Amino acid sequence: MKFRKQQDLDNILAWQPSEVVRLYEPSGFCGHDREGSPVWYHIIRGLDLKGLLLSVSKQELLRFNFWSLELLLRDCEQQSQKLGKKVEKISTVFDFEGLSLRHLWKPGVELIQEFFSALEANYPEILKNLIVVKAPKLFPVAFNLIKPYITEETRRKVLILGGNWKQELLKFISPDQLPVEFGGTMTDPDGNPKCLTKINYGGDVPQHYFLRNHVRVQYDHQATVGRGSSLQVDNEILFPGCVLRWQFASDGGDIGFGVFLKTKMGERQRAAEMTEVLASQRYNAHMVPEDGSLTCTEAGVYVLRFDNTYSLIHPKHISYTVEVLLPDQTSLEKIEKF
Repeated sequence: MKFRKQQDLDNILAWQPSEVVRLYEPSGFCGHDREGSPVWYHIIRGLDLKGLLLSVSKQELLRFNFWSLELLLRDCEQQSQKLGKKVEKISTVFDFEGLSLRHLWKPGVELIQEFFSALEANYPEILKNLIVVKAPKLFPVAFNLIKPYITEETRRKVLILGGNWKQELLKFISPDQLPVEFGGTMTDPDGNPKCLTKINYGGDVPQHYFLRNHVRVQYDHQATVGRGSSLQVDNEILFPGCVLRWQFASDGGDIGFGVFLKTKMGERQRAAEMTEVLASQRYNAHMVPEDGSLTCTEAGVYVLRFDNTYSLIHPKHISYTVEVLLPDQTSLEKIEKF
């Protein structure tokens, strides 16, 4: 009740999201499953988290999802009256085609984590299932970031469909309630197979919507890279498929940055002695913070190298965060079977 009051959920259906959220938040309610529950679609390839967070506040994006949930709950009430039975849950379909490292951007992931935490605390048991289609190899890493924020009961509702996902989806949703894009027969009035009047497929947010040039970040480490020198940050990767993710900002000028793989263990190596994984280049991180990630294709010690060797006069002060993201083994095994 406290959450509903804080978010003004009793009146939220009168609220209207801003234009950029309406146009570029890739989701939508379309049709009902075989038991009469509404189906909520999420289109990952069209999700530009950075663009959205540069354009609106985190609170508005969270509010948009609470608004969507309240619309779905209203539909549940209407379905209950129409069908003469209680309809209290929703089905969700997550289309993970196009999932890439850009979707693992830390502020964006933290937003999704916060949403799922609020969902579990304030809408318990609303989810009937979480159906995943077209899951790529990166999915286990993405899922592992969300897993701590959902209950064991919700985790059991995650259904990862394989190559025949269109046929599998029909077990849950009748053809006339499923868009042609997803293997059904439903179209828009003009015949569009994607049902664009019901599902927003998102896309990259145009820069004219941006209200700021970066999202404020809390960094875990600070260091000074002396003039004419470099700083190396070692990260041990135990097995292939992990994702190395970083964010950094500099003070006092630009800073060089590259990623290398050690060829000898237990000793510091010069850049020329290591295998170059991400070519070193200079970044204006004193103006706009940098972030990035890469999928580690082999085990070993990966070195994040901050390079100030080109500056013989000015030291550089840097703030940075680096993380190793591990894949969820259960979903990894499922995807490998497909």
